[in-house]
Amino acid sequence: MSLVETRAANSKRLKLLIAGAAAFGALALAGGALAQAIVVRSTGPSAAQYPQGKKLPANASVSLKPGDKVTVIDKAGSRVLSGPGNFTLNGAVERGGGSVMANMMVGGGSRARTGAVRGAPVGLEAPTAPDNIWAIDVTKGGTYCVADPASLVLWRPNRADAITGKLGANGKTIPVSWKAGSALKLWPNADIPVVDGQTYVFTGPVTVNSTITLKKLAAMPADQMQVASMLAEKGCNAQLDVIASQAATAQ
Repeated sequence: MSLVETRAANSKRLKLLIAGAAAFGALALAGGALAQAIVVRSTGPSAAQYPQGKKLPANASVSLKPGDKVTVIDKAGSRVLSGPGNFTLNGAVERGGGSVMANMMVGGGSRARTGAVRGAPVGLEAPTAPDNIWAIDVTKGGTYCVADPASLVLWRPNRADAITGKLGANGKTIPVSWKAGSALKLWPNADIPVVDGQTYVFTGPVTVNSTITLKKLAAMPADQMQVASMLAEKGCNAQLDVIASQAATAQ
């Protein structure tokens, strides 16, 4: 083969490689555009059909009966669907829950480290759930995913008085104290380390006995929907409950 023929053949192969790469990129972009929605809460007759953590494809049609209420989250935000009715998850409607989506990308403990842990002024109605999915509600327990063990925080709803509870695992129990007016407390890693899959028990004035199971994340997803998907896959339903509660408030 002459030099001219060789160069022509190489040029043709290069064009084919570029064309193939472009086609692959187009497919990747198309796949990325097919954003999914995730059910974060479901009640009513159709709850079994749309269980918490269920993933729905882009443009999915949701058919609800009287008494149904399904909360979903997708790239457009959060939405509470109330039956009866048929709904299409196409992102074309106005959504709420912007703060919910933002909190999904925060580790959750920075406020505790800086000391900005006080919530509403004493005397106002106490919130029923934390305002960040990375805070553990000691009154309810459940399964929680952990993005950063060093900034993991424990949350209590009534912050009016100073209280002391107990956190234990593997036969070891230590006191955990909150100051008056404070809602957050850093997880005591030095005494009760965060272990993937470990179950802990919290007891105290705010609850008789709550069980907390922790699941450590190898890496924090960079996309909000990936975070929601990860929570669903790992069974971190306590955090999905927080998303659902904030979504309902935002409507």
